Amino acid sequence: MSQASQFSLLTQRRFAPFFWTQFLGAFNDNLFKTALIVVLTFDAASWTSMSPSLITNLVPGLFILPYVLFSATAGQIAEKFEKAGLVRFIKWLEIAIMGVAALGWMTQTLWLLILAVFAMGTHSTLFGPVKYAYLPQQLRPEELTGGNGVVEMGTFVGILLGQVFGDVIVMHKGLGIAFVAAGTVGFAVLGLVASYRIPVTPAPAPDLVVNWNPFTETVRNLKHSAGNRSVFLSMLGNSWFWFYGAMMLAQFPVYAMTYLRGDHSVFVLLLTVFSLGIGVGSLLCERLSGHKVEIGLVPFGSIGLSLFGIDLYFASLGYGGGAGVTATVDAFGMLAQPGSWRIVFDVVMIGVFGGLFIVPLFALIQLRCDPRHLSRTIAGMNILNALFMVAAAGVAIVLLGQGFTIPELFLATAIMNAIVAIYIFSLVPEFLMRFLAWLLIHTVHKVKVIEHGRIPEEGAAILVCNHVSYVDAIVIMAASPRPIRFVMDHRIFKTPLMGFIFRTAKAIPIAASKEDPWLLEKAYVDIAHALHDGELVCIFPEGRLTTTGEINEFKGGIAKIVERSHVPVIPMALRGLWGHLLSRSGDNLLERAFRKGLRSRLALAVGTPVAPAEVTPELLQREVAALRGDWK
Repeated sequence: MSQASQFSLLTQRRFAPFFWTQFLGAFNDNLFKTALIVVLTFDAASWTSMSPSLITNLVPGLFILPYVLFSATAGQIAEKFEKAGLVRFIKWLEIAIMGVAALGWMTQTLWLLILAVFAMGTHSTLFGPVKYAYLPQQLRPEELTGGNGVVEMGTFVGILLGQVFGDVIVMHKGLGIAFVAAGTVGFAVLGLVASYRIPVTPAPAPDLVVNWNPFTETVRNLKHSAGNRSVFLSMLGNSWFWFYGAMMLAQFPVYAMTYLRGDHSVFVLLLTVFSLGIGVGSLLCERLSGHKVEIGLVPFGSIGLSLFGIDLYFASLGYGGGAGVTATVDAFGMLAQPGSWRIVFDVVMIGVFGGLFIVPLFALIQLRCDPRHLSRTIAGMNILNALFMVAAAGVAIVLLGQGFTIPELFLATAIMNAIVAIYIFSLVPEFLMRFLAWLLIHTVHKVKVIEHGRIPEEGAAILVCNHVSYVDAIVIMAASPRPIRFVMDHRIFKTPLMGFIFRTAKAIPIAASKEDPWLLEKAYVDIAHALHDGELVCIFPEGRLTTTGEINEFKGGIAKIVERSHVPVIPMALRGLWGHLLSRSGDNLLERAFRKGLRSRLALAVGTPVAPAEVTPELLQREVAALRGDWK
């Protein structure tokens, strides 16, 4: 079934006005912040006696402080009030804040600008829960990854353009300050205009009584989120990304000026390539995920963040324009230096893998969270984000104070990322399991799923499929938008390499009654519990791998399972796996290894659900055989 491009959402009212509102907000935030940081970094003596390194970590810290203080309240407000009207109120607030900032710019009153930084952080705190809770109310589940990808792309392009404009405009001799003051007010007005086209989006909990105590509400929010393990750990993963990003991005101004010996255009170049990388990575998620929420991309993104973060350290050591060079270069001059393109490539790839890391996490939170508590969950995540970003600023200040160079700070951050990733994926093995499955069908095989919409998005169901190879479960797992509990022969379950994946996926081992009657009965109990909890359970009713390529007789166990749990049964058929290296084909191993070739074609055909009352092993076998056809 063909899928519309994610960019088609930009032509629809349910998405486009919201997109442009959040784009202009991200643009304006960063125009203001960057202009202030650039002024206080490159013209510090005219404004303050603080050191540039302290300023570049302090200003972002002040911006995110409101996330800690007000996110819990913001989440409740987003849950209680209609979202389009709430967005318009927030945009009016932005105009007022930028008016105060304009006064600070024109009078060179630093404390007014610092106050505006804190106020814009408050504005973003209010908008955050609305932003991510709006999407699942307006988009279908299969559109969530694409929609989030476009929003993240727009956010980071807005950040990029805001940073570029902020840097270029404020350094303009004579009228730069005035241009920033007028521009930030003007773009706030444009955001307000766009917000008036956002369609009505009802409040999920209009009767909610707001708890105005941010501390008790924060604790309540985080406790509620912790009750959903996959959502809570996705929140932690998201917050870790912001720690990583804050550690990296906060160093760019001083890194460009003191280490790369560059002017402000080198700083702009680093921001540009990083933001473009994030945009590309965010958009790639839609293509790589196959129009579903694919959390297997998260470990892939994490690996890239560490590898290219480490390489950025070594690339910095090999940069030809560093130590010993006293002349300041612009962006083109920096690119002419030996080793510069490696630095640029590393920064781009950190952005790309950052997009691959963060977009699936957002989509997973939106999909698996209770819709009535989504805004408060996003608010709880924003609190965690803020705490992690404040911690990043603190860690950066401490490490730099201990004599770390900025490249060494990059290296330390990349190593910390690897350690955190290993820890998170050990707590939630589903991430790693989905990654291995995704890797299999995007490197060794090319899998086409026929009628994948017949796999239910929620609720219990039994999937039955022919059993051709040791990787059947992995192929099905990668094709499904939901986790699946597989029932498999206990001997396959104990296979050294595959067994790790099956245990991670919470597969249910089963044995014949003659082999182990206790394990058989335990399997039936585990299946009943899984179905009672609304999970998908996949069974291979043949009970063993085929040795001929033909479908073996379906055993009677499926009827016993349906008799206990009255849920629909969905027949499926794998095509193209017979003769695979991990099948039981009698052909020579070497011949099997090369017969399929690289990127061999497979298909998974999904049939129409069979009602519990109609289920028999014979009927299901006929359905699966018809779905498979002649292609083994």
